[in-house]
Amino acid sequence: MICTTVRNGSDCPFMTKSGCSYEGGVCKPIIEKCEGCGRVGEFASEKYCTSAPDPDARWKNGNCNLATHVKNVIEEKKQKINPIKASKRGGR
Repeated sequence: MICTTVRNGSDCPFMTKSGCSYEGGVCKPIIEKCEGCGRVGEFASEKYCTSAPDPDARWKNGNCNLATHVKNVIEEKKQKINPIKASKRGGR
């Protein structure tokens, strides 16, 4: 449904016929870590996340999984190779 509270005019999954169903009845503004994200929109001179009603809760356990400005670096573990087995494989 279309939001009629904070993000007026945008589509919101928390809007119902009786109003906003999110706790407190309104979305919360973005936090400092959200600056630079592609999902931030400015509504009524305040910046809000277009995907999450409470951005602070998304950042509690590390990085936000919806953040477009954060690059997740996955380190590959180098597997230790037994030199004796490696020499036997190389001789084939």
